[in-house]
Amino acid sequence: MRLSAAINSFKSSNLISWKTTGKLQQTLAGCIELSGKTLHSGKVSKVKIWPGFAGEGRYFEFHSNLIPASIDFVRESLLCTTLCKDGYKIRTVEHLLSALEAKGIDNCRIQIQSLDSEDTEVEVPIFDGSANAWVEAIEQVGRKEALDRCGNNVEKLAPYLSEPFYVSRNDSFMVAFPASKVHISCGIDFPKVPAIGCQWFSSAALDDSYEKHIACSRTFCIYEEAEHMCSMGLIKGGSLDNAIVCSAIRGWLNPPLRFPDEPCRHKVLDLIGDLSLFARSGSRGIPMARVISFKGF
Repeated sequence: MRLSAAINSFKSSNLISWKTTGKLQQTLAGCIELSGKTLHSGKVSKVKIWPGFAGEGRYFEFHSNLIPASIDFVRESLLCTTLCKDGYKIRTVEHLLSALEAKGIDNCRIQIQSLDSEDTEVEVPIFDGSANAWVEAIEQVGRKEALDRCGNNVEKLAPYLSEPFYVSRNDSFMVAFPASKVHISCGIDFPKVPAIGCQWFSSAALDDSYEKHIACSRTFCIYEEAEHMCSMGLIKGGSLDNAIVCSAIRGWLNPPLRFPDEPCRHKVLDLIGDLSLFARSGSRGIPMARVISFKGF
């Protein structure tokens, strides 16, 4: 079971209720425009993020097609999170959505385009493999109160968990417990790759620790698996500049790491982006809960 399936199970479990956060919905105070190489296709794409109206949430625009950043539009895909609607796909959305969720950008229009106008799928740029570029861009333009199309502000809600939730497959699992604050823990285990091994990292996720301890963590790759991934049409744009690469025999090929447990921190980054897809109508996606994920969820 992939994370999208786990979140769908959570969504349909009737274990949540939406309650006020005591805050108003937010959007960007200006426009963000970034372009760069993508991880899997290796193509260049351009992203322009516009301030959005309160109550409309986060959504992508590709070839004039609007695709909400919602779990309802997630499609199964290898090594990235993909949104799909009416035959159009947006791939590798998790780093961008992680930054938007953590920085409190509840409403925005994410215009994305490939240099090839005939493409029916496009990918978000990978940059250095972390969410740093997005966080810095958000910080630069700032944030403001979002207004709806009638000029009114809108209260920001959050999903609250009423009972513990658990889903698993083999030795992978995700569990969530009701809590008064958001807290996320991730664990990974690579027994055949000693330089990584078993790691755990925990964070409050939506406080200042995101920028300092999560956003800058980069995606990682096992060197011995790279050739197989390439044969599947993946990581065509991958390099030592946009991922940290570890060999089971030689260890890290492009040190230094930003943190000793950088791979595990990156899993938290990805999880925040994936949980953001639970958002609706400009409200927060990450549930008010203690969430624990281990090995692949």
